Parts: sequence; structure tokens; C-alpha cells
Amino acid sequence: MKLLRSFACLATILPGLTATAANFHDHLGLQLWSLRDQTKASTTGALDLTVGFGFTEVETAGTGSLSPADFAMELQARQLTVIASHAGYEALQKDLPKAIADAKTLGAKYLICPALPHGKEGFTADDARRIAAEFNAWGEACRAAGLMFGYHTHGFEFVAATAGGETPFDVLMRETKPELVCFEMDVFWVFHAGVDPVKLLQKYSTRWRFLHVKDIRKGAVTGLSSGSAPPTDKVAVGDGQIDWPAVLSAAEKAGVTHYFIEDESTEPLKNIPASLRYLATLKR
Repeated sequence: MKLLRSFACLATILPGLTATAANFHDHLGLQLWSLRDQTKASTTGALDLTVGFGFTEVETAGTGSLSPADFAMELQARQLTVIASHAGYEALQKDLPKAIADAKTLGAKYLICPALPHGKEGFTADDARRIAAEFNAWGEACRAAGLMFGYHTHGFEFVAATAGGETPFDVLMRETKPELVCFEMDVFWVFHAGVDPVKLLQKYSTRWRFLHVKDIRKGAVTGLSSGSAPPTDKVAVGDGQIDWPAVLSAAEKAGVTHYFIEDESTEPLKNIPASLRYLATLKR
């Protein structure tokens, strides 16, 4: 199936500058974490699957059994373009220059932190202020290297932190500098936390750069700011609770430039094509 080859229309985005919003059909890629089990079996085999699905753009989450340089060569051989690269919070703290160098080796323009540590008391407003200061510093270093730094929502940031209802995520948004830090909305985790993704896109309409397109099972419990859910709650896009036409329309209006299917279900080889078939039915 080559659904996405006909969608590909790659635009050059300069980090730190105002990006051009895109219709999801033009920039629908795959977060390679979707094929984590397949990558364990064969890193190049997972990339072949990615091409077979019809993707031309990807977001990385490690490089499997290969070095970043070798992984980049395999991507290039398959005409796969890396838009963004995920690097764990601990890895960024330990060796930010290496994370930046690896992202540049892969050809990424964005370096994204996918989650944050939080203790038994949860992720607090104080945590958010401390993390925001780190993010600004990391964003400055990324900008100096020609990259843009970003953060991927993971659900636990949405616990109400004040009597006025402000969440640690609101603090994170307020305390980070827009020219240094952008955001990637994981629609599943936002919805799982009981937050309306459309309203959140509208509330911070200038800060969103990427969207993780991932659905939640009908009947699954929401309103949980745990940042964790069973794999069975993660279903093919279009099979769950989320109003995708509304979300995708709001994302485009908010300036989102790239969209990535991230399949964390128990059957990604079945559900990724199903997600693509559903998304192909939606109007531009």
C-alpha cells in the first residue's frame, strides 16, 4: 500500500522561525516507536515495513541495532526523511551535545523530549518550573546547533495544580520561551487525561508543531493523569473515541506542520494500515 507516497510534499522548515501549517495529508509520517518489536528483530526490516506502508517521513525513537550514522544511511537508501528525533530526558540531562549530534546525523530538524520523570506525588507545578528552565537552556543549545527543541505531552502534566485549575502543563507552557521550545501533542494522552485536544490546540495555538495521531478504545476510562494505559486501550485511528475531523482541523489552524501515526497497540502491523485507510477518507 502506497497511500502516503501521493501525499508527500516536503517543505523546508527553519527551526526557530514561524512554521507553515500543513494539511495532515501532506505531512503524515510514522513515529518509528510504532515498530519497536519489529525493530528488535531487524532494524532494517522495520524500515522496510515503514516504506511498505507508504511513509516518506518519520520520527525516530532510537536507532535500533545501528549507530546513528548507519541508521541515517539506511534511511537515505529508502528515501525516508527524519523530521524529528526523540531523546529521553535522562539522556538529554546526561549528554545533551551527543543527543544534538545524533539528531543532526539523522538529518532531523527537531529534538523532542518524549516524557518526564515524576515521583509518587505526581508531576507538580514546581517540577514544571524546574523543567521549563532546563528546556529553555536545551532549546538555546539546540538553536545554536540549527535545531528546534520540543516536548511531547504524556498525560501526567494535566493534574490541576492550583485552586484556579492551572495545571503543571500550563506552567510549562508559560515558563518556556516560544522561540526556544515547541510542543508535540499526543492526542491519546491528552484525551486519556480528560482534556479536550481541540480546546488545548486552540488555547496554545502558537506553540504546537507536531501531532501524534493515536486513538483510544471506545469505553476506555478517561480523566486519568497517570501517563500510562494498557496497550489494549490503544486502537487504530478511527476505531476509538476521538473526533479526528475536529482535532485535525484544529491542528491545522493552530499551525501544526507534521503529523505522526504512533501505534502502541498490540497489533501495529494490522492497525497502521487500518489507520491509514481511515485517514485517507477524511477531506482536505
